[in-house]
Amino acid sequence: MYRNGDVLPPDTKNGRISATVIFAFCINVLVAAAKTAAALITGSASMVAEAAHSWADTGNQIFLLFAERKSVRPRDAAHPLGYGREAYVWSMFAAFGLFAAGAAVSIMNGVQQLMSPEPAADFVVAYVVLGVALVLEGFSFLQALRQARGDARKQGRAVLDHVLNSSDTTTRAVFAEDGAALAGIALAFAGILAHQLTGSPVPDALGSIAVGLLLGCIAVVLIQKNRRFLVGQAVTQDVRRAVAGQLLEGKEIDRITYLHLEFVGPRKLYLVAAVDLTGDDPESEVAARLRAIEREIEAHDGIEEAVLTLSTAGEPSLTF
Repeated sequence: MYRNGDVLPPDTKNGRISATVIFAFCINVLVAAAKTAAALITGSASMVAEAAHSWADTGNQIFLLFAERKSVRPRDAAHPLGYGREAYVWSMFAAFGLFAAGAAVSIMNGVQQLMSPEPAADFVVAYVVLGVALVLEGFSFLQALRQARGDARKQGRAVLDHVLNSSDTTTRAVFAEDGAALAGIALAFAGILAHQLTGSPVPDALGSIAVGLLLGCIAVVLIQKNRRFLVGQAVTQDVRRAVAGQLLEGKEIDRITYLHLEFVGPRKLYLVAAVDLTGDDPESEVAARLRAIEREIEAHDGIEEAVLTLSTAGEPSLTF
């Protein structure tokens, strides 16, 4: 049910996402350690920025694991709409971490190098580390791309549209961070190569600043997306149309005069609708029918809670 739009549950609940995050975490630990060693050996500003970038990504994977684990807990009396928004809270922490530990450190390091330039050495070490990082980060990105492409195909959306607008914040964060990692490697390589060819540390420092600006842009996008879902992100018209179509396909509902759909977590919706039931049953039976329809709707993975009420005779039907 509700396969259009953004409420299709993952094939294996959250197992695939956990595997992707854990894999990215292991890759980032190895890459961050290697980049740190290379930064100490070469003295390259761009390599320092890349080390900060990788350590920020490593810390962010921990936040993303918290986001996933805490958001899938079943609802209870204290949280009647579930814990889904936990995902956006912890993902927001990850985005701020990327901004502070990645972007700020990289930009400050680049500015410091511009003010007090120091030549780098042992460029081969930097190239080897960047090459290894490119392979590992590239493989991690392909994993994230494969997952995003599969989910986007099932929902009938373009991959980039799915990543940017999906309610699944963990998938978006992993995809964005892995993509930024590849772009950061390219910027660092360009800065170090220009440093070696010209003998001037300025391009290297500019490479560090460029990496920081890249991370800052990614962090701002992620913060903005999480903010929207925290304050109440409206669903797309495609999702509204799909949900309304499913409601009207049943034999119980004749028409819909009001429909409210709000994300309360990754791929989870809160549904409120005013409907006109078929038949002309007495009030006591109508109440029982409404409760039964609500329970049936909530049995589907994409709906956290459904609340139905009766339409009045004068209310016009919604058109989709």
